[in-house]
Amino acid sequence: MEKQINKEKTTSFGRRIANLISTGLIVLVRASVLMIAVSAKAGPQVADAQKLEPYTETLPESVVKIQMMPIQGGKLQVGAKIVTVKPFWIATTETPWELFDVFTKSGPPSPPYDQTEFAPDAVARPSRSYILPDLGWGHRGFPAINLSFTSVEMYCRWLSSVTKKKYRVPTEAEWEFACRAGAGSDWKIDSANLESSAWYSANCNRRTKPVGTKSANSFGLFDMLGNVGEWATDEEGKPVLCGGTFKDDAAAMNPTARQRWSPKWQETDPQIPKSRWWLSDGPFVGFRLVCEP
Repeated sequence: MEKQINKEKTTSFGRRIANLISTGLIVLVRASVLMIAVSAKAGPQVADAQKLEPYTETLPESVVKIQMMPIQGGKLQVGAKIVTVKPFWIATTETPWELFDVFTKSGPPSPPYDQTEFAPDAVARPSRSYILPDLGWGHRGFPAINLSFTSVEMYCRWLSSVTKKKYRVPTEAEWEFACRAGAGSDWKIDSANLESSAWYSANCNRRTKPVGTKSANSFGLFDMLGNVGEWATDEEGKPVLCGGTFKDDAAAMNPTARQRWSPKWQETDPQIPKSRWWLSDGPFVGFRLVCEP
């Protein structure tokens, strides 16, 4: 009789252990499923960011190409704020004239004095400039210059519409992150590296030079220092020109150099109202493309 009772206790204990194990396994399975579900939501974003690769964009109905370089993103201090920069692609060079020409030739120009308020998805082309936009300094391979932010914005809208990708100018944080190429807040560059990587007042004969003819930074990007300043947007979405230019001295060849539009950039424009497309006195103003993943 005693043996029978012990046997039943043992059996009951064993069942409880089995139940606990079974429950534990169920909990583990459920936890694993939950982890898989969470990974399925979060994982692709990280994986996609890690898989960004360089690519070449060929503009429609042309042989003109844009070389795009992936930037994996990270954190950056802009002023007093720490900003998180998400992964993106950025053009390896400033936009040369031949890339901009495809846009201007893709449809009719705007009337010279048109002040239409454009819808957010509207695409309009610049009016014809009353001066040589390249100033006779050089065209193919030279950075597009004298461009207002409106002209650049319309270019990005057009390119996005024909490629089905999200092209735009960089944010101020994206631009500085790309320019620094891993360098910290204490920016230092010696004279030899400056000479090899930047067109500035001491070596450019007071004019722009062909893109990509100096050394690239460690991210594979050319002319982030000097040649032309590049349109970007600040945290409020307002236009800001980033980087030093061929008109500036060595001190301006740093990632924090900024300029805002000034009436002086159109001082000699005789039109009334002045052009919304062209900067008569902005030979130092250009842009570089960014594409969102």
